[in-house]
Amino acid sequence: MSAIRPATPDDIPDILRMIHELAHYEKEPDAVRNTPEMLEPALFGENPRVFAAMAENAAGRVQGFALWFLNYSTWEGVHGIYLEDLYVSPEARGEGHGKALLQHLAALAVENGYARVEWSVLDWNEPSINFYRRLGARPMDGWSTFRLTGEALDQFGRATSRGALSAPARG
Repeated sequence: MSAIRPATPDDIPDILRMIHELAHYEKEPDAVRNTPEMLEPALFGENPRVFAAMAENAAGRVQGFALWFLNYSTWEGVHGIYLEDLYVSPEARGEGHGKALLQHLAALAVENGYARVEWSVLDWNEPSINFYRRLGARPMDGWSTFRLTGEALDQFGRATSRGALSAPARG
């Protein structure tokens, strides 16, 4: 059995531990730069833009988490949920925690009138792909994920001929 609850600041160590475990599983063990000092305001600051839910077993032990943010569909005209990370500890897989976390996000989407819940999965991650298919999720055939990051982002972001770009309005 899995109990799903919103993350609290006390969960930051568990979330970061699982982020590192996920990075190791995804063959990028040295890629995580996130720290408690970065995660805390992102999740629990004055105007959080990132959200997390925790999966606990019957004994109250954290077994997994989901971290997400809102996106927007210009075609649908409403928000959706983008699931950045879904992770269940290896010893707890198969106990329903991943399914419960995804059902929690689906319920949030339905309750708020959001159009979808979407995420990315590595092509080689067959166990996860099969799990998602069993839940009714389907890949977005014909779409590829692109990312501008690191040196390329820095160079491109500084290459504007109009000078500094203004930041998006807050509100």
